[in-house]
Amino acid sequence: MVVKHTGLDRLILALNAIFLTCAVLVVVVPLIYIVVASFMDPTVLLNRGLSFNVSDWSLDGYQMILSNPAMIRGFANAVLYSVSFALLTVTVSIFAGYALSDERLAGRGFFMIIFIITMFFGGGLIPTYLLVRNLGMLDTVWAIIIPGAVNVWNIILSRTFFKGVPRELKEAANVDGASEMKIFFQIVIPLSKPIIFVLALYAFVGQWNSYFDAMIYLDNPNLHPLQLVLRSILIQNQAAPGMISDQLAMAELKRLSEMIKYSAIVISSLPLIIMYPFFQKYFEKGVMVGSLK
Repeated sequence: MVVKHTGLDRLILALNAIFLTCAVLVVVVPLIYIVVASFMDPTVLLNRGLSFNVSDWSLDGYQMILSNPAMIRGFANAVLYSVSFALLTVTVSIFAGYALSDERLAGRGFFMIIFIITMFFGGGLIPTYLLVRNLGMLDTVWAIIIPGAVNVWNIILSRTFFKGVPRELKEAANVDGASEMKIFFQIVIPLSKPIIFVLALYAFVGQWNSYFDAMIYLDNPNLHPLQLVLRSILIQNQAAPGMISDQLAMAELKRLSEMIKYSAIVISSLPLIIMYPFFQKYFEKGVMVGSLK
């Protein structure tokens, strides 16, 4: 059946196409600029602008970053923190969400109110720092992983998802003599892959891009994640104009800073870009769960 579009329909479709094209350009053009600029000498970039001529490209920025041992160590730390944080966050969210979705849980409304209150009223930075210090977690991996592991938003998403699991499945398993743990691990968890992957990706991306907690809680540079290492490298390659009297030295320092900046952005974003296609199919389900919260 051929659908006939009226003049108004065609106008709306044309406006949608124009809007979406502009939205794509707003997202894609800065990415292309950063990637190409990361391969260019900053002097050429400033004088002639963006160039797609390979002869103007250079790998000096990447070589400077990857030759720094702190970068490799920071990358490994970032992977460790992000994976551990994602695993712990997903585990806590799944268990808490499943329990709160069960109508047989006494006081589940009270527990939800307590959880929701924490979304609007936090303890603040100084009390949180004192708590982490008194627990002996300062300058340890646990200071990065544990404090943010309980995420109320993730618990709400999990609870909403588990409410959609057919009750008949669990009742049938109960009739067959399955315990609550067996029902959870052998029936509910296999059906929960969409929410598990969505929560894991949210947690991984959030932790990967985070540097503030590491800056506050970690003094040992060997424990610094990638984002904090990149921040330190950029700061070390910058200086106030009054600190350097030699104009040539100042110009070279600025050139190195610009060269490192774009390369650092690409390197820190690469793991997330690689991961996203594998998790993309779960985003639609995650968005639908969030909309039904």
